[in-house]
Amino acid sequence: MERTGPPARFSGLLAALSAALLVAGGLAASAPAAAAADTDLARNGGFEAGLDGWSCTGGSGAVVSTPTHGGTSALKATPAGSDNAECSQTVTVKPDSTYTLSAWVQGSYVYLGASGTGTTDVSTWTQSSPGWTQLTTTFRTGAATTSVKIYTHGWYGTPTYYADDLTLVGPGGDPVAIPATPAGLRAGTTTSSSVALSWTGSTGAAGYNVYRGGTKVLSVTGTSATVTGLAASTAYSFQVTATNSAGESAKSATVTATTTAGGGGGGSGLPTHALVGYLHSSFANGSGYTRMADVPDSWDVIDLAFGEPTSVTSGDIRFSLCPVTECPNVESVAEFKAAIKAKQAAGKKVLISIGGQNGQVQLSTTAARDTFVSSVSKIIDDYGLDGLDIDFEGHSLSLNTGDTDFRNPTTPVIVNLISAVKTLKAKYGDKFVLTMAPETFFVQLGYQYYGSGPWGGQDPRAGAYLPVIHALRDDLTLLHVQDYNSGSIMGLDNQYHSMGGADFHIAMTDMLLTGFPVAGDTTKVFPALRPDQVSIGLPASTQAGNGYTSPSEVDKALNCLTKKTDCGSYTTHGTWPGLRGLMTWSINWDRFNNGEFSKNFDAYFGG
Repeated sequence: MERTGPPARFSGLLAALSAALLVAGGLAASAPAAAAADTDLARNGGFEAGLDGWSCTGGSGAVVSTPTHGGTSALKATPAGSDNAECSQTVTVKPDSTYTLSAWVQGSYVYLGASGTGTTDVSTWTQSSPGWTQLTTTFRTGAATTSVKIYTHGWYGTPTYYADDLTLVGPGGDPVAIPATPAGLRAGTTTSSSVALSWTGSTGAAGYNVYRGGTKVLSVTGTSATVTGLAASTAYSFQVTATNSAGESAKSATVTATTTAGGGGGGSGLPTHALVGYLHSSFANGSGYTRMADVPDSWDVIDLAFGEPTSVTSGDIRFSLCPVTECPNVESVAEFKAAIKAKQAAGKKVLISIGGQNGQVQLSTTAARDTFVSSVSKIIDDYGLDGLDIDFEGHSLSLNTGDTDFRNPTTPVIVNLISAVKTLKAKYGDKFVLTMAPETFFVQLGYQYYGSGPWGGQDPRAGAYLPVIHALRDDLTLLHVQDYNSGSIMGLDNQYHSMGGADFHIAMTDMLLTGFPVAGDTTKVFPALRPDQVSIGLPASTQAGNGYTSPSEVDKALNCLTKKTDCGSYTTHGTWPGLRGLMTWSINWDRFNNGEFSKNFDAYFGG
């Protein structure tokens, strides 16, 4: 959220993913001769059966008839954006055995390698090969290794590459059996939005899939999981399967569980479809000052912008009304407080929003955390507010190097913020309204990048809101990500989507309501939020921020998400008539624009 005109604040997509990475290995003229007992274990290494046996990231792979090295087909794979066009397969091998991996490739920066060897993973590459060149490397499996992943890939920002006649020569591994169906599935602790499950492990299983109502919702490696994003007072059925390289077992017996009452996250009294808006209370902006008493009745949640810290790391949050010199029509504090009470009597919620474009907040110490709690409490008590909106932007949240699991954050500014909000929730109880307004960079970008990344050097802010949202999901009333002032973001269809039209809001919201693996790691899935916890954030006018969306496009997005109509080219993973509604920056800009945004919301939902 910004005080002035629309900035270009979205960070570039992680320039640190450079081609400076050096990979061990090299070129060889030909593969060593195989021992008599050795065989080629690679499946469809000549790609004569299409992509059978192969999995290519981001839909990057295809089979072509020219150029080929042998036979009638070869692999063509094209890196795009952050995708290096990796094509791979898992092969059964024997422990303590030597293998030779070889392939013919064509292109620039083409890699061939094996991972999961149990010893030293290997790879080899060619910087430039305008014609067919053979890459070869060898490795030895570990004492307990029964499968390895073999792969080929290009590099970020490089052109299409080709591969053909890939072989893995060595002793064949013992056939891997599909694991037995897990037994003993049982439901444990339930909340208004989650159910804890556990089961007995299956011999030979590498992982487990959890199904809700017949649809897979989680993949885990252990024998327990918590399914989140559920509706209150609702019965659900669950099953689990065991998986390994041979496949997936049959589904287990079904267990049912019913979530507890209450929506979780407080905020009782919100209408089924709510309109959220920010009110410039401490500054004028180009839209002018709007008195609290003059806020139209359309607005169900009013976020006071902004509470700001005395310094970035103090945790000491202060809020005051706009000075008369900037806002000649500002009301008195007494009139402002009386107008808040009147809004609340009419069923509206009024929150203090902390942060904004200029209010950087870094709770890097426990002292700052405690000061944050006491100072925010004072604002809430002084003005009689209903709760808190977290609008941390810029450099308020980032992840320390090595903090790679959103489910168990270790970075102090993250851990302390979570602790502070939980303390506030405990102090004010179930009616405490908690909302968040992160930018796409801090949430949906986490599908591709999280923190500084596996090699370091990525923007450490990427996906940094995810651990906060996840830890507070049972306390969260509303998440309204800012679908504006954003760069292009990859959706669950692995395509990039740009702001300004229905498609962007559909793709970004579908990610929140479906869940997604963080940084592409399927063992670290950010679970779906409940639809009543999600609103779409948009600018109220062209002056309010980049990414303005016309009312007709807003309606298309709502139609797709709540009715599965007007979806365009994007296919959602569900239909959510309970989607809570819309958020906008801002109430002031909407009034400046003759109420276009709020009038359209009222017309759509019958307000």
